[in-house]
Amino acid sequence: MKRIIPLLILVALFAVACVASPTAQNYAPLKYDPGVDTNAWATIPAGEFFFGMHDEETNIAYSFEMMVTLVTNKQYADFLNKALADGKVKLADSKITAPYPGDKFIGRRHEKKILAGDYPAITINNKDLRLVFDGTLSRFAPKAGYESHPAVAVTWFGARAYCEYYGWQLPSEIEWEKAARGTDKRPFPWGDEITASNANFYTSKDPYEKLLGNQGDTTPVGFYNGKAYDGFQTVKSVSPYGLYDMAGNVWQWTNNLTEGMHYRYMRGGSRGTYDYNLRVWSRNAAEPDYASAQVGFRCIRKK
Repeated sequence: MKRIIPLLILVALFAVACVASPTAQNYAPLKYDPGVDTNAWATIPAGEFFFGMHDEETNIAYSFEMMVTLVTNKQYADFLNKALADGKVKLADSKITAPYPGDKFIGRRHEKKILAGDYPAITINNKDLRLVFDGTLSRFAPKAGYESHPAVAVTWFGARAYCEYYGWQLPSEIEWEKAARGTDKRPFPWGDEITASNANFYTSKDPYEKLLGNQGDTTPVGFYNGKAYDGFQTVKSVSPYGLYDMAGNVWQWTNNLTEGMHYRYMRGGSRGTYDYNLRVWSRNAAEPDYASAQVGFRCIRKK
């Protein structure tokens, strides 16, 4: 076995912050139903696989399960309502906050202290948030038409809180890449090449780009399943374990913590990145309180 070497940051740090959101959320969202089960899980078996751009041989000695789809706006709204009622998250100053035990701090240059405390999961008035809030009833609901789209504008703290509320966790980068790639050296979850029919990326020409331009909008989870939508033909583009949206649509938070660094890493590329940044080893990073229309997540659970 070769020792795992940390990946280089292949996408510029904070590149996610430089990608603009759609010009308007005032349009009527397209209503497509891919028909994918958003509550399904897939088993990722233990064993060897190739990791990173240079195909480092590594091993995960345990099996685990990963969500077949990204967490949706409906699922995140349901979580917020339950967690608010249970007191697991709090409403404060137009934010929902979640507790976090803090990071180890060693004082490296530019490193920020993240102490134990409550940190923002979402900001209610964030224009990128696809949830609506009834302040009288203190309840959330997905915006109409976005129920099955990935939950976005959720911080790393908010993604972690969702997973942990149900007894799950965010995947590590190694777990995420094994789930996306399988055991061969493919650069994309579905194989060796990428076309506009495989994933939602910059200038992929999906129906949302016809309305909003080259960055388009998020697509419903499982959109690239072989169906045609108003003449736009997709190819079923799942990972070797049947996972949808492991490339494109939104970046995905991972659970890695690196000593001396407070940034959190993301995988998978997004609707605002070029096709080559959807390769399974592509990486991005941001501070854990960062929230964007380009970033979502999914969870894993261990047996």
